[in-house]
Amino acid sequence: MFLTKDTKSPFYQVTYFINGKRTKKSTKTSSKSEALKFLKEFKSQQLIYFKPGEPKPEIKSRSIKLSEFEKEYTAAVSLSKSKHYLRSVKLSFKHFKDFIGDLPINEINLKQIDNFVTTIYARSESASSLYYRTLKAAFSKAVIWDYIKENPFKKIKAPKLAKSLPVFINEEQLQAILSETEEQYLKDIFTFAFYTGMRIGEILNMKWNWIDTTQNIIIIKNSSTFKSKSKKERIIPIHNKVNEILSRQKQNTAFVFYRYIGIKLNENFISKKFKAAVRDAKLSDDIHFHTLRHSFASNLVQKGANLYVVKELLGHEDIKTTQVYSHLTQSSLTNAVLLL
Repeated sequence: MFLTKDTKSPFYQVTYFINGKRTKKSTKTSSKSEALKFLKEFKSQQLIYFKPGEPKPEIKSRSIKLSEFEKEYTAAVSLSKSKHYLRSVKLSFKHFKDFIGDLPINEINLKQIDNFVTTIYARSESASSLYYRTLKAAFSKAVIWDYIKENPFKKIKAPKLAKSLPVFINEEQLQAILSETEEQYLKDIFTFAFYTGMRIGEILNMKWNWIDTTQNIIIIKNSSTFKSKSKKERIIPIHNKVNEILSRQKQNTAFVFYRYIGIKLNENFISKKFKAAVRDAKLSDDIHFHTLRHSFASNLVQKGANLYVVKELLGHEDIKTTQVYSHLTQSSLTNAVLLL
């Protein structure tokens, strides 16, 4: 019987054998001294000393309240998830605790979860879907950490959302937005997003070593300070408009785009500036900064680009995500039928 630690959990694990089978028990602590105390106590319980042929002893999970689990889970996912995702986690736990109370997680039942999802759905379909997905992922981690035996959220049907087609703009509408934007660095960022399809976080974290001028490509890279959504590098060919923007930037700065040298731009600030320009241009209020990414994909598909190519440019894990743009090929399908 000994302590181990791996990348799947921030906590030390007690590793031991039952009838020759390797088994693990979480200590629920990342402190080695505390883990050693747990190991000593666990040994004293003599849970693994039994005669061959006897039934395996049941190791009961220790009780932990929802608020305690939230702290542990948030600390764990903060190492790999974005700030945006962490906000979703905190919001989901807040509403769940407000609804059912700060119960031990192994006492939360299916009826409570079902009522929570249904009640939130009646107020907001999108919020219900977000809380369900986020909490389902959290409770899957609770299973891994031995707090509960199975994930109760997996037995609850996911709330259905009405699927709407992505909003996108054309070059003329982009120009209307740019005409309502005063600062050149903002114009450059908006245009850059439209012609690369890059996410706002990728653009604002972009450094000069992402740009390969010999091959005329941008390589979205992961580092200790930034991780792309897919955690994978991807390549985006540089459009002429993008080349013009890059040629105007100072190459001795930490980030390609900046307002003040050495300070990374804030995503919310850029998004709000874009939204203000959209409203000044008297365009649809459904247009947000992320619309520029949709526009990149939509415009490619309308001009005949293969969906699998678009998938790679956007960095989607699954082609099903990219297929939301497939309706834009409808005109070419109709034209083909008209040939009959």
